[in-house]
Amino acid sequence: MKVTKAIFPVAGLGTRFLPATKANPKEMLPIVDKPLIQYAVEDAIAAGITELIFVTSSSKRAIEDHFDSNYELESNLVAKGKYDLLEVVRNILPAGISCAYIRQHSPQGLGHAVLCAKQFVMNEPFAVLLADDLIDGGKHSCMQQMVKTFSETNTSVIAVEKIAAQDTDKYGIVDVAADEQFVATIRGIVEKPKPADAPSNLGVVGRYILTPTIFQLLENTVHGSGGEIQLTDAIAQLLKIETVHALQFKGRRYDCGNKLGYLEATLAYAAKHPELAHDFKSLLRDFVECTA
Repeated sequence: MKVTKAIFPVAGLGTRFLPATKANPKEMLPIVDKPLIQYAVEDAIAAGITELIFVTSSSKRAIEDHFDSNYELESNLVAKGKYDLLEVVRNILPAGISCAYIRQHSPQGLGHAVLCAKQFVMNEPFAVLLADDLIDGGKHSCMQQMVKTFSETNTSVIAVEKIAAQDTDKYGIVDVAADEQFVATIRGIVEKPKPADAPSNLGVVGRYILTPTIFQLLENTVHGSGGEIQLTDAIAQLLKIETVHALQFKGRRYDCGNKLGYLEATLAYAAKHPELAHDFKSLLRDFVECTA
């Protein structure tokens, strides 16, 4: 089956970025001139996904507004003859892409957020994308690589990357049959183990393709780490009944869930922006020289 649906869990409070996220969703924080959530959506659309499911909260209306039409803004751009900007606004979502929104009424973890979207997915494989992880896949987006792997294996696929050994307690960590292979069978997965207990240095990042079997498991998953329903725990149960593969994707991930990673992503994307790259690099050189 083709993967045509993607879940975007966007109900988090974004406390690491307070006060910026007090009234503005963290997923709407801009990287140059596009919000984080738009990069994740573009990753999904590039892979052929046409149905976008946002698991939101009461404070996330800005996300829904961003992907909706804004007739007042469009009329204003037409009146001022700013047709280039008009095309940018109108093409945030290409034709043929649909959006659905459902609220996660209480913060019960990533697993619970995915379960909230069950009614929209039903009995189909689906993707999960976390906007905090901004991934520059180059010619082929991370989700494109994952969809290709899914089509070849017909199994759930989890994106992983090698991380520093001392950082295992920040990630879900997989145990794979051969950690040097870009696609490998997962033998086990554990949520945020201490470095001494980690089965490998392959950390799970915010991209998944899952079979609908995961919903049955999430419904029976008890609250785990942090008192939340962990997607990692359900995947650990999935391993007992289905094959799951880890994909070491090609590309660069920026952890925009923390301030330093967010700043790094801003620098990287500004340095390759078609309108800004030359002047920004000059500005950056001047800044470094002045502060050296």
